[in-house]
Amino acid sequence: MRHLSRVRRSALVLCLLVAAVPVLAQTPQEVKQQPFQPQVGQHGKDVVWVPTPQALVEKMLDMAQVTPQDFLMDLGSGDGRTVITAAKRGARAMGIEYNPDMVELSKQNAAKAGVSDRAEFMKADLFDTDLSKATVITLFLLPDINLKLRPKILELKPGTRVVSNTFTMDDWAPDETARVEDDCTSWCTALFWIVPAKAAGVWTWPGGELTLTQTFQMVSGTLKNGRGPTEIADGRLRGDRISFTAGATTYTGNVNGTTIEGTATTGSSSVRWTATRAAR
Repeated sequence: MRHLSRVRRSALVLCLLVAAVPVLAQTPQEVKQQPFQPQVGQHGKDVVWVPTPQALVEKMLDMAQVTPQDFLMDLGSGDGRTVITAAKRGARAMGIEYNPDMVELSKQNAAKAGVSDRAEFMKADLFDTDLSKATVITLFLLPDINLKLRPKILELKPGTRVVSNTFTMDDWAPDETARVEDDCTSWCTALFWIVPAKAAGVWTWPGGELTLTQTFQMVSGTLKNGRGPTEIADGRLRGDRISFTAGATTYTGNVNGTTIEGTATTGSSSVRWTATRAAR
């Protein structure tokens, strides 16, 4: 019985050695050459990787009204799907990704999709990246990361469109929110902002003075003219486009640095108005 037990043990050891041979036979170079396969939940520099559902990618780009005239930057671009989808719509697009394996995978995916000429991927820290050329920014990060990025985003050119998968910008309320119901079971909400112009301050024009207070895209203040001060209502910025009501008159216009030019409408009558930012 002891002899039989030793035979069985020897056979078991032999089987294990045979099973291990293919692994032992692999050289370090062969192991390294195995294709990279991303894993949902894998750790990154700032967040773990979870892909945005393709249905939501399409919705995010729809909300931003991406066209061939746009330059889109995707912050934390993962496997490149948002950049590639934007490129398929004719836009130029760049993905910013810290994981070099994901960057290479994205380049391969772009090549397979036939959009390498419009889809670029860069291994970089999103906090150190120049975003100034972007007309559209997409992101699927976390609320604290969005909040850390927010000051940088708010310094971008007015009218820059920003779309986030699920996560907010803290007290900067989105201009629009949409949810995808079909072909999406999780991470199905898109939040959309337009970077507002800087309109806070005192503006003057012949016969009037406009004092504006601004909280992101929301505007309040007073209008002084020959009839005295009037509180403005429904004040809002959409990029560089401003609108508000004072008394019976609705004002619309474009904020361009030190001037606002637009139209004042009372009933069926409209007149042009131009205001100049007062010296501080």
